[in-house]
Amino acid sequence: MTRRIDHHVVAVQDLDQAGHFYQRLGFQVGSRNRHPWGTENRIIQFSGSFIELITVGEGAAIAPHSNSAFSFGAFVQDYLRSREGMAMLVLDSEDAKADAALFAEKGIGSFEPFHFERSGRRPDGSEVKVAFTLAFTSAERSPRAGFFVCQQHYPENFWNPEFQRHDNQATRISSVTLAAPEPERLRDFLNAFTGVQPGSSDGDDLSFRLDGGHIDVLTPDDAAEIYGSIEAELDQPSFVAFAIRVEDIQRQARWLDAAEIPYQHIGSRLIVPASAAFGVAIAFEPT
Repeated sequence: MTRRIDHHVVAVQDLDQAGHFYQRLGFQVGSRNRHPWGTENRIIQFSGSFIELITVGEGAAIAPHSNSAFSFGAFVQDYLRSREGMAMLVLDSEDAKADAALFAEKGIGSFEPFHFERSGRRPDGSEVKVAFTLAFTSAERSPRAGFFVCQQHYPENFWNPEFQRHDNQATRISSVTLAAPEPERLRDFLNAFTGVQPGSSDGDDLSFRLDGGHIDVLTPDDAAEIYGSIEAELDQPSFVAFAIRVEDIQRQARWLDAAEIPYQHIGSRLIVPASAAFGVAIAFEPT
């Protein structure tokens, strides 16, 4: 079964400021949640996928990485020491324990599955429990790009149509873009992580087709040509952009104009530059 994009993680210094910016983009942004180890997030939910805005909360007790345990909190903390932006890509999992064993077998991560729970709230304010098991991987020479899969244990408590109604009429995450000096070096890793071979490539670039979306791996020059200036380390793989489907692209252009948010209209897409969007370019495209 082909995996889908479950969510991606955008690391920011000021969670409320980032939440306000995403509201100006037309998204409904959830309330602040806190993980047991101290990172805090706000979620923008679609049907089957979401954006996770994340920061390190006050008084966080972040555990370091070990040979057998990948520390989500440590990765976010280390990332934020150098920049803001899209730090991690997460695909869905039906069995994270089995996926952890599979990743170890394929040589892309020998980490123990990580389980955690937290409370959440329904639109009416009532409290519910949500729980997740994560299976992490590690791409060689990619300290600025994290990859893992996520299994939802109480999906009925997490996914909610009321949270998926956005003023910009956004429907889902359609793609993420990774800039890498040598995209070919990520071919085997991403094949093992996604379970699919890349489709036909354009020059050095690669594209991995998922269920309802895709991962594009571009050279920094090609990424800059599409998204404008990119805020990424050019000598190592970094996520530089993601795309969101909206029902009416012209309506979204008017919305961005009214909010005085800079963007470029390139082809059928509206691209908000990384410099205006906490280190990651955001492309809006028609459904």
